[in-house]
Amino acid sequence: MKQAYDSQSGFRDSFSRTFGKPPGGYRNGEAIFLSWLRSPLGPLVAGATSEGICLLEFSDRRMLEAELASLKKLLSAPILPGVNQHLERLQVELGDYFAGTARAFSVPLVVPGTPFQRQVWQHLLAIPYGQTRSYEQVASAIGAPRAVRAVGHANGLNRITIVIPCHRVVNKNGRLGGYGGGLRRKQFLLDLERGRPAGRPIDRYQESSRPKPQDSGTIL
Repeated sequence: MKQAYDSQSGFRDSFSRTFGKPPGGYRNGEAIFLSWLRSPLGPLVAGATSEGICLLEFSDRRMLEAELASLKKLLSAPILPGVNQHLERLQVELGDYFAGTARAFSVPLVVPGTPFQRQVWQHLLAIPYGQTRSYEQVASAIGAPRAVRAVGHANGLNRITIVIPCHRVVNKNGRLGGYGGGLRRKQFLLDLERGRPAGRPIDRYQESSRPKPQDSGTIL
């Protein structure tokens, strides 16, 4: 399915094959709205409930289908193609981020997970723009210095790439380490935030005039 998500039309077709038609009984209940977004690093798939963003992943992420199935179960909500105010706000803020005119996101986030995972993700939000932390530093910061592997696992389970900046976590020797979106993308994001010439974009991101976010993202 990941290749089918590489275009807007493919996204729609693949969605129908995977999830079927929207449930006939759905009217005003809670749902996860799923949208396809363009970025310099390739297409992104974003999801949001009425409370905030619950998914932002590159369309070729191997775990994408599993993440969607997990979210559907954890949030007890159907997945529907569409947009809401949070997805519209996310698109604006991503545009500003990739343009280099914004350093933080203010869109609300919904991140179901264990208390430990949520603690790790909340700490990732506190890593300043343009800086990095090692897995060991994150583990110490949350009061679990021996839980380096668990921190790495929670980091890898982050469903909201870029906004929850798991790309800012590197190995203690300064090397990039792993990244679900691929090391080329991780390096691009770090270079962008450090004001260095970033690598060549994978895709062209269409921008427009847009307001600037003010606050860091928060986990609901």
